[in-house]
Amino acid sequence: MIQRLNIAMISIHSCPLAVLGGRDTGGMNVYVREVAAELASRGHNVDIYTKAHQPQHGPPINLGPNVRIIHLDTGADEDMPKLAIYDYIHKLAGVAENFRKYNQLEYDVIHSHYWLSGLIGKQLQTLWCVPHAVMFHTLGAIKNEVGIGENEPELRIESEKEVVSSCQRIIASTAGEAEGLVQFYGTSPDKISVIPCGVNLKLFRPVDRETARRELGLDHQKVILFVGRMDPLKGLEQLLTAMTYLDGQKPPILMVVGGDADSQGQALQKMAVELGIERRVKFFGSVPQSRLPLFYSAADVCAIPSYYESFGMVALESLACGTPILATNVGDMKNIVRSDEMGSIVADNSPLSLASEISGLIYAPEDGKLFEARRETIAGFSWSAIADKMLSEYYTLLDS
Repeated sequence: MIQRLNIAMISIHSCPLAVLGGRDTGGMNVYVREVAAELASRGHNVDIYTKAHQPQHGPPINLGPNVRIIHLDTGADEDMPKLAIYDYIHKLAGVAENFRKYNQLEYDVIHSHYWLSGLIGKQLQTLWCVPHAVMFHTLGAIKNEVGIGENEPELRIESEKEVVSSCQRIIASTAGEAEGLVQFYGTSPDKISVIPCGVNLKLFRPVDRETARRELGLDHQKVILFVGRMDPLKGLEQLLTAMTYLDGQKPPILMVVGGDADSQGQALQKMAVELGIERRVKFFGSVPQSRLPLFYSAADVCAIPSYYESFGMVALESLACGTPILATNVGDMKNIVRSDEMGSIVADNSPLSLASEISGLIYAPEDGKLFEARRETIAGFSWSAIADKMLSEYYTLLDS
């Protein structure tokens, strides 16, 4: 008989209910929400602990049968910068423990997401005497090694080392991340399990291209899509410059999905004007996940020009909608793009390289059979399959 588990997930700096594409929201939010839902559908109970934020959500909120979000109040500004949460780690752990005791809860395993959550998980694993699994999603040392954007502070690096040392299991989404944990943090390979990220194959499926384009107000020219945060690591500046090399009588347009009205987003819109391509770039801002299949389906190619990705869930979402990808060799792209039909991996994200590869993809003859072929290729990345692997890790931890 399979043991029904009570699982405490910690996603302290970013609520799974947050709008995607903002400064601190993205793939991790989707990951936590989807894995929790899959575990709950198998009869396990999942509580997701996150920091209270604006607008206020009272604790707890039911996301569905057996899964809920619990907002922990710090008593301070709930929209504080991410790094400022470090000063409230002890308080947040205490609030979580008070909630547990008041509601007479008992957990079997803790699963923390990101280093700040890992610090709270470290305290709770001692209080609750249960095993602690951690998924970092990004690693400060690797981001600093890439050298794009602001350097991650030493506080983060040392905290990650502390979490690595204290937890019982680390979940890495790629073999490359596992190697980084060994190289930069001295982690024992035996402590790491590689489980990829997933995709919701029910949500992300092909929509008729002409229908999708009509709904988005597009005409019949070629369309390139970018989905992601307005972060220098995402390489959007390189893609904007690449657009200047994609000309002709009816040059392609670029749809940019993600970001908000922050300084980075404004700077990118200004850059489009300075490059003279502002009429060929459409900034849609943050878009509800339910509408993303329209954007993927309307595009001829989805471009992922990143300098660094911990995994690259956008690639799975695009392929699930039948749209090929053009990506740099980041995250798990080599395992995702296993044939020319899936798209192309570019040697670097220089504008000329991006423009050359994009041109080859968007003007290639399209075979309708490829839509389903792309979906079939990534069938093993369903959230159901990912949850099964995660459950196996939980049971292994409990047995040991």
